[in-house]
Amino acid sequence: MNIFWLIMMLSSILVLLITNPSAVLSEMLAASEDALELCIQLCAVYCVWLGIIELIEISGLGEKLAKLLRPLIKKIFKVDDIETQKLIAMNVSANMLGLGNAATPLGIKAMQALDDKSGKANFAMIMLIVVNATSIQLLPTTVIGLRASAGSTNPTDIILPTLIVTFCTTIIGITLVHIINKIIKRKKKA
Repeated sequence: MNIFWLIMMLSSILVLLITNPSAVLSEMLAASEDALELCIQLCAVYCVWLGIIELIEISGLGEKLAKLLRPLIKKIFKVDDIETQKLIAMNVSANMLGLGNAATPLGIKAMQALDDKSGKANFAMIMLIVVNATSIQLLPTTVIGLRASAGSTNPTDIILPTLIVTFCTTIIGITLVHIINKIIKRKKKA
């Protein structure tokens, strides 16, 4: 992936050198400044939400959330371990708030807890990947933060369309994993 980004960057600089050589340095500096400004703005958004997630964990709401989501997690992931259910619940909750980067450490811990040491991805691991990839977004904070930093007059306009689309993709993803799992089980029996 690094090679891909390097090729893109070098080809962009080459095109700029050919089309407007005097603008190369000023464009590189402006892009660096914009990237740094965006990082600082997103860092502020993540700090707030990571703090909230830490408070949820300390206050015991994480365990209550896991308890509330336990029947759904058991049904979708087919997992009985309470600690793993808690990690999955916290991961799913962080993703629902649009905190993909904050959800990553929880997702990694959940994935490690789901690992059966067979060297292959099991049903629950595949389901976790699909649920993380399709993730229902109740509050897409990262995108709202990006829209706000870009000067959008109403950065929250995307909440309802995002909720509808991510709900549909999550349902489709979960359904497809279950269907494919049944097909694989039938083939193994035959």
